Amino acid sequence: MTPEDRSFLVSLFDAAVAAADPKEALRAHLPDRPKGRTVVIGAGKGAAQLASAFEDLWNDTLEGVVVTRYGYAMPCRHIRVLEAAHPVPDEAGLRASDALLQAVSGLTEDDLVVALICGGGSSLLPAPPAGLSLQDEQLLNSALLKSGAPIGVMNAIRKHVSRIKGGRLAAAAFPARVVSLVVSDVPGDNPAEVASGPTAPSAIALEEARALIVNHRIELPERILSHLESDLARAPSPDDAIFARTETKVIASGCLSLEAAKHEAERRGIPAVILSAAIEGEARDIGLMHAAIAREVAGRNRPVAAPVVLLSGGETTVTIRDSGGRGGRNSEFLLSFASAIAEVAGVTALAADTDGIDGSEDNAGAFADSNSATRMRAAGVDPLEALASHDSWGAFDAIGELFVPGPTGTNVNDFRAILIQKVLKTEAQAGD
Repeated sequence: MTPEDRSFLVSLFDAAVAAADPKEALRAHLPDRPKGRTVVIGAGKGAAQLASAFEDLWNDTLEGVVVTRYGYAMPCRHIRVLEAAHPVPDEAGLRASDALLQAVSGLTEDDLVVALICGGGSSLLPAPPAGLSLQDEQLLNSALLKSGAPIGVMNAIRKHVSRIKGGRLAAAAFPARVVSLVVSDVPGDNPAEVASGPTAPSAIALEEARALIVNHRIELPERILSHLESDLARAPSPDDAIFARTETKVIASGCLSLEAAKHEAERRGIPAVILSAAIEGEARDIGLMHAAIAREVAGRNRPVAAPVVLLSGGETTVTIRDSGGRGGRNSEFLLSFASAIAEVAGVTALAADTDGIDGSEDNAGAFADSNSATRMRAAGVDPLEALASHDSWGAFDAIGELFVPGPTGTNVNDFRAILIQKVLKTEAQAGD
């Protein structure tokens, strides 16, 4: 991969992240000032950055508390920033959930609650219902992560096993006005699915959640299943009168970020096509699908002609059965992709999580090109064996192609950019 190709791909990632910049995303969506108190609550990997930006823009009296992942905090003047574990909930998350519920208790109709919600909030807000423990919620989270189910399915189940998700945090703030400002990291940008919707009730009823468990063959602990059989598990319905004074706005999303990356590519003279901002499925399968499209473009100039950059987003999954491994869904996608485009000239790619961290290590994702698989083998790594053991981090580390920008302060999910350049064919190739 040439330095120019790498720089081009990074510029598209930077444009996508900049489109979800907390301050710019918030600026156009500030609510009207209340007669009473302004209480800010929030959860997610970018919650501290959102809180800091909101303080700068609000320029008035406020208070509140937000929770973010360990290492993602930043100082705020009036809003307390707590840290907790992600993706497996811990005691700090339990205390953070209690702090958010306490922050919105005892409010009046004159008060305003501003909820700053972004991806990662599901794990950061454990709040097991009566009869269940933090350990039960940890087991639930682990079972869902191992199931390979889409994020929407996982969140639909989580919100029926919580005192805070599924709109319950907004319900606790009644009769105050609640304005939720959401940075979406879910395919389709349904705010009720972001962080399992602590302030946005879902239309997925308890009966549907039970059916999802069966349909996706999700193996849950017996105590969780028993809870879900009880009507006490039922999350409040969106048409409940308690939500009459709630308002929810998606202020940044993967779709908007891909549009920004497309504009940047075209500004640099390369046509761009957005395949989809809502792709779900197993990361390795989605990698094969993208590789098939890249080969078609490189070899036959269809469905579009090279040069072109293919952009996509969404949230893939990695189903881990018997092994651990190092990496995340974006680097696993790219390892599958790299193996499938081996020796296809003119193809380079970047896949990364827009929050700056992909899975278990410190990389956001990785770079790959037509020679990545060959270089891995030369470095003593079999790419297919690495894929089978979910060690995409090790494979890309072996060839120095990890992408490590650090935490970005936002989160609009997966970002994939595949650059396909026009390659002159020899006479023999032209006759194929």
